[in-house]
Amino acid sequence: MRLIFMGTPDFAVPALKALHAAGHDIVAVYSQPPRPAGRGKKLMPSAVQQTAEELGLKVRTPVSLKTAEAQKDFAALNADAAIVAAYGLILPQAILDAPARGCLNIHGSLLPRWRGAAPVQRAILAGDKETGITIMQMEAGLDTGPMLLKSSTSTSGKTAGELTEELAEIGAELMVRYLQQPNDFPPEAQDDAQATYASKISKEEARLDFNQTAAQVERQIRAFNPMPGAFFEHDGSRYRIHAAEIVDTDGAPGTVIDHRLLIGCGKGAIRPVIIQKAGRPKMPLADFLNGITIASGTGLQ
Repeated sequence: MRLIFMGTPDFAVPALKALHAAGHDIVAVYSQPPRPAGRGKKLMPSAVQQTAEELGLKVRTPVSLKTAEAQKDFAALNADAAIVAAYGLILPQAILDAPARGCLNIHGSLLPRWRGAAPVQRAILAGDKETGITIMQMEAGLDTGPMLLKSSTSTSGKTAGELTEELAEIGAELMVRYLQQPNDFPPEAQDDAQATYASKISKEEARLDFNQTAAQVERQIRAFNPMPGAFFEHDGSRYRIHAAEIVDTDGAPGTVIDHRLLIGCGKGAIRPVIIQKAGRPKMPLADFLNGITIASGTGLQ
């Protein structure tokens, strides 16, 4: 097919590569404009832009698609479909209507559950046993369009980063499969009554709430790995926990229970497995405790 690809972060890269390898004619790649990054705040192209340029594809990075000129340029590509994966810009109706088969989205949840910006993190936080990918026909509403194809996977023990990488590969495979025989997958309307909303993650949400059960705290740690990083504060320093184990013992919530940083929760306790003090590299707990002592009875914030 003659395709437009629209995506920005690493999540979208496997789909772009798979569609290119499958022989589709990708007439343009849309991505968000380069952003300042690093200490020097040098403008860095997105992961999708970098990949597209490596593949020799034409890249467009408009700030908005709301102008008449941007919409005219998009329609002039005369595409069969636009493939959208975490693009990050709102698509006006004129954009949605321009390709012959419209715009098809690779969404990181089993719709209608977790419509919105952070479906992977919200699925982990909620304790969902599985999540997945939905290929959907885009319309004006937020992730409300008809579903075309789904595939699920377990969330057990996975961080948001690990799950996102897995879902990106699943999404790439599903989109290639759909485009091979689109008429084999009739659209299915979503049940709005079953919908949940995956709101954007705030940095303050990543502060560990030890009043929750140990199971909930452990999910919080996985949901915010790698970003923004689940943390607590002690003695003016911030500590990120990148992985933790649940321990079946009780103690005052937020209080260190033993000399190996066992932390009481509302029910049960957690022990960090990988931890990082601000300004230092992350490390296994045993290495961390060789240089830093947080005494039993210490209250953490």
